[in-house]
Formats: sequence, C-alpha cells, structure tokens
Amino acid sequence: MSIPTAPVPAYAAPPMQPAPPAPDGKSFLVTWLLSLLVGVFGVDRFFLGKIGTGLLKLFTLGGLGVWWLVDLIIILAGAARDKAARPLDGYDKTKLVAWIVTAALVLVGGISGVVNGASGTGAPAATVEQTQSASDQGSPADDAATEEPPVEQPAEKPAEESAADKAASWANSAWGDFEPIQKSGTGDTIITLPEGATGGIVTATHKGTRNFAVSVLDANNASTAELLVNTIGAYSGTTAWGISALGEGVRLQVTADGAWTFDIRPMGSAPVLATSGSGDAVFLYAGAAGALTATHDGSRNFVVQEETGEVFSIGLLINDIGAYSGTVPLSSGPSVITVTADGNWSLAVG
Repeated sequence: MSIPTAPVPAYAAPPMQPAPPAPDGKSFLVTWLLSLLVGVFGVDRFFLGKIGTGLLKLFTLGGLGVWWLVDLIIILAGAARDKAARPLDGYDKTKLVAWIVTAALVLVGGISGVVNGASGTGAPAATVEQTQSASDQGSPADDAATEEPPVEQPAEKPAEESAADKAASWANSAWGDFEPIQKSGTGDTIITLPEGATGGIVTATHKGTRNFAVSVLDANNASTAELLVNTIGAYSGTTAWGISALGEGVRLQVTADGAWTFDIRPMGSAPVLATSGSGDAVFLYAGAAGALTATHDGSRNFVVQEETGEVFSIGLLINDIGAYSGTVPLSSGPSVITVTADGNWSLAVG
C-alpha cells in the first residue's frame, strides 16, 4: 500500500531586475564652450578628466593651434569621449547651435581681419590745438591820447580728455572701478576679489622655488577657466582677470611655497602700451587700427591678446613658443592688451 505524499509547492523565480542605466558622460555644451574659448590651454581635456593630455596641450598651447582645432572638430562631430569612454551628454540637443555659433565666429573673425587690415593703411586724423598768447592780442598805439581799456581775455576752455584717459574710463566702465588691494604672505591662500568688479589687473611676486599658480574661482569655488600664473620658482609680473572668463570671478586661489605679494587694481589703472619690457604685462591701447610688430627672446610661451569688448572678438594676436619676430594686425582702441612672456619683448605699432 503506497503512502500518499503532499505535493511540493512550486516557487516562482524572482523577476529579473533591469540593469541600471549607464551614467551620462560630461556635458557636450560645456565641453564645446571650453574647447572653443580656452581650448589652447587644455581646459576642455581637463574637464573630460584627461589630465595627462590636458597638461601636454597646455604646455604646447594647443599644439600651436593645430591640436586645438582638431579637438574642436572632434567635439562638434560628436566623436569626443570623456575619460570613461562615455559619449558627451546633450550632443543631439545642442549640436546644431554649436555648429552655427562656431561657423559665425570663424566668419566674423575673417571679415574683421580684412576690415582691420584695410583700415590700418589710413593715416589717423591730426588734431589741431588752438592757442593764443597775450602778445597776439596787439597793443594800443604809443601816441594814443587816451589809454585804451584792457582787452578782456576769453575764458580758458577746460583741457579735453586725452586718449589715454578715455581708454582708462572705458576700461573702468567695462570691468568696474574699486579701491586697490595689497596683500602679502607665504604659502597657499585664498584672496577675495573686490565686490562688484568683474575684472582688473593683478601684479604678483613670488620668492619660492616650487610651483606658483594663481587661478580665478567663482562664488561656488568653481574655476572660471582663468589661470593667471602657472610657473616654477620666482615670479614677478602683471596679469588680468575677467577678460576670457566663463564665470564671474570672486576670489583668487594661490598655490605657493614661498613669500608672495599681490597688488590688485582696476583695469583702467593699466599703463599705456609700452614699446618694450620683460615678462607678463597688461596695457591700455587708445590708438587707431594698424600693424603690431613684436619680438620675444624667451624660451617658453609668448602670447599677445587684445580685448576690445566687441562681441565675437577673440583677439588672440600672437601664440608662439620661444623666440619670435613678426607683424600682426591690431584693432583700434580703446582696448586692453595682455602679454604673456618669460623673456624680453618689444611691441611697435605702425
């Protein structure tokens, strides 16, 4: 006689959980903007997490422009990847805008170069100052029977504002005016920039032996893509913040191993364009469009930029490494001209 057994209950297999979606890559919009505006310094590659090639691109200034152009085309074509080999997020949504803006920049830059070159051949109009001395007024005849009443001199007109003063006023109006700030100390630190100002000049010195770097941060301590100084050892020079920024600078991050000093002043405090000098410098230019002839005897980066405040004006006049001698077109003032150099340089406007 068989003994009946209870049926074994069936167990349903647990439902399959869908695989988590792959994380999105870096933003295409941010990567494209960084490549377009400051790609020669490798900032786009730093953003994508490619630190090694970013440093190489920085030290070669974007492979003298060739690497910068190649990276920009790769990004616009949607072939760029971040360090984890992920495609850039938002490419399909903004690729059309990116292509149109890039093409417009290239077109406007070419037209501007032609116009500046043509206008640079004309001679600037001369200004005539009208002066009158007391001797030109004449005098009464010696044999006059009666003395003539004194001739009333016309009221002296106030002196007109010079071109340099106009350039300084323009610069302070564009980036803000403020009381100068002087700081000194040793080692790493944070320096708060003047409230309400969007740009200015920074004169710095460093007496250490290792890395000395000065970068600009926004209110969230994110980089504005402005690396004012990045060198090894002693340093003395003047740079500008707020010209090529991707955000509003609020503070300076200083990396140093020795004693340093900082003198922060409004952009309008920069001197007029000098004919020669050494190291980093910032100037105001108030002349007409013309040709800028430059030389450099250093061994590292030599960069000359002109900021006119015009939309779509990149203003990268010279971007070279080592010794340089050449002539490039210069736009009319008022403008701010920055020089990045490690040796002696000369600038002549013709």
